Amino acid sequence: MHGDTKPSLPVLACCAVDITNTVLKQNRRVLLHGPPGVGKSTLAAQLAHELYKTGQNCYCLCADPGSPAFGLPGAVSLGKWQADGWQMGSYEATCSLDAGRFRLPLVLAVRRLMQSSSLDNEVLLIDTPGVVRGVAGSELLQGLFEAVAANAVLALTVADRAPSLLDELRTLTTQLYVVHASTAAKRPGKRSRARQRTQLWDNSLKNGIEHTLDLNQLNIIGMPPPLGEVSAWAGRQIALLYRNQTQVMAEVRRLQGSQLTVRLPYLPQVFDGLLLRDAQRSINGLMETAVPFAAEPLEYRSPSDTAGSTVQDGGLRVMGRIGPIDFCLVNGILGDPLLHVRLLQQKRSLLFDLGEGVRLPARIAHQVTDVFISHAHIDHIGGFMMLLRSRIGPFPLCRLYGPPGLAQHIEGFLQGILWDRVAKRAPCFEVGELHADHLLRFRLQAGQGAPVPLGEVKLKAGVILQDAGFRIRAQRLDHHTPVLAYAFEPTMEINIRKDYLQARGLKPGPWLAALKNHLLAENDTAIITLPDGTVARVADVAADLTLIKPGKKLVYATDLADTPDNRQHLQALAQYAHTFLCEARFMEANAGQAAQTGHLTTRACGEIAMAAEVSRLIPFHFSQRYADKLQEAYDEIHAACSRVTMPPSMAS
Repeated sequence: MHGDTKPSLPVLACCAVDITNTVLKQNRRVLLHGPPGVGKSTLAAQLAHELYKTGQNCYCLCADPGSPAFGLPGAVSLGKWQADGWQMGSYEATCSLDAGRFRLPLVLAVRRLMQSSSLDNEVLLIDTPGVVRGVAGSELLQGLFEAVAANAVLALTVADRAPSLLDELRTLTTQLYVVHASTAAKRPGKRSRARQRTQLWDNSLKNGIEHTLDLNQLNIIGMPPPLGEVSAWAGRQIALLYRNQTQVMAEVRRLQGSQLTVRLPYLPQVFDGLLLRDAQRSINGLMETAVPFAAEPLEYRSPSDTAGSTVQDGGLRVMGRIGPIDFCLVNGILGDPLLHVRLLQQKRSLLFDLGEGVRLPARIAHQVTDVFISHAHIDHIGGFMMLLRSRIGPFPLCRLYGPPGLAQHIEGFLQGILWDRVAKRAPCFEVGELHADHLLRFRLQAGQGAPVPLGEVKLKAGVILQDAGFRIRAQRLDHHTPVLAYAFEPTMEINIRKDYLQARGLKPGPWLAALKNHLLAENDTAIITLPDGTVARVADVAADLTLIKPGKKLVYATDLADTPDNRQHLQALAQYAHTFLCEARFMEANAGQAAQTGHLTTRACGEIAMAAEVSRLIPFHFSQRYADKLQEAYDEIHAACSRVTMPPSMAS
């Protein structure tokens, strides 16, 4: 019989009355299958309404966590038709909007929901996700069919197309009906779907409460970010479980240590687990799929060499973004260390180390406010002459930080030049030297003689600079001479929820900047004037209007010996960093020279990054001897650290 053609399938118009009489009188559990935009949810409601008119009950299991017709996003929900709509009864969380990626958790959630419900003699419609292609579609279809013990399938499709996954459908049941979708059926746009699911989610939390959970007392399952990556937790959708059954769903407000503050409709009497995946409220206030923690742009670019042949080839330059900053390794992964950090929207730049500076544009040098020197070897401070020349003119004071002796080194640069013509245009600097637990500060101005002491500043936890939006933390290490590693730590990311602005009729304006400034300064009790003339406490306005995430940390470390103390201190500084720029000066074959000169090997670089649980590692300051062996160098790092970022040509 191999040559026989497959039997034709019964085709039904998208008419609720006909389908009710043809299918639902014989079958109690009917699965609605089809791609997005063919009207599965609409048809389910029409069928339920027809049954309701005849006095029959109809239930629907909404198994589409990303675009639910009712219930909660990030969950599968069971509802009963009442007069003109679905009334939700129970649900099981998936904490993801992506049915294709998390198809096994989705099927298991459906199975648990069925096991806890008594629907033996009732009509049940299963509104499935629109995942109908490839392995994901095939597995999801078969899993859902078995989980609900379906005995019929309505395969919705446009009139001129065969149903998706037709062969799989034929193997599941003989009660297979093709339904031609209504010509009016149309899939809502991505934005519209996001607003619809967000409305459902907001309604569930409208009269909710806040409660703080101790994560040490809960079993955390799913796909949680590391506890140290606190910025990845804010806005996440979670579920509290008891013996793997959903008790309630909630939204994360903030994470502090192991204390997780959430907003939820009510506090269940008992729970022992917490489920979390990738559903999260985004900065625009919509429930969406979370962006991976280290997903910001990162590029390896060849230098656009305006520097001329006198500058040593630094290889590929690394350029990236982390929240409110852009950064660039100006001289590449092989050249003199010089990291430029640009504070977006502030016309302000920071520099970490001062290697050869020819490639740094003068307009950038003019906007440098702070420079953080690791130590005074020539490849880390030789670019000071570029900075010095760029500061001649009516520029504000520039601050420099570094290990003991930095003021003397800067004085040496200034004393080596004749300053008889600059007058009031002479560059001015403030130097801070890190001595144990305090900074010694000095003021130096070109042509004005010896440094002027400004006294000392006591430090807390190594914080050498505290700004309104960020802080810089320094850690002393050993390079056979004192050397400093630095962490750039944004205090928080404050995002204004546009949906709440619109809902409250508030117009954007300077008052939002004032609100952010008060939050950054931790002035929660300050009074702010709203656009309508009313006043309110900052804390009260910010509670619903803002989505606050702790900032993503960047750590810069170069020229350090591979010693136990160095590893311990650097790992503590870099713990949970979003981006870790770390030297990988020598390959393992030259480990002896690395030890002799006080540098890290490729393996040590990778091991420190893994121990610190950083999200991404950017190795740099490779020895020039490896210019033609960089693939081997990156391979050695990757063997120790899977989170190393590699140039595209080497990533395979």
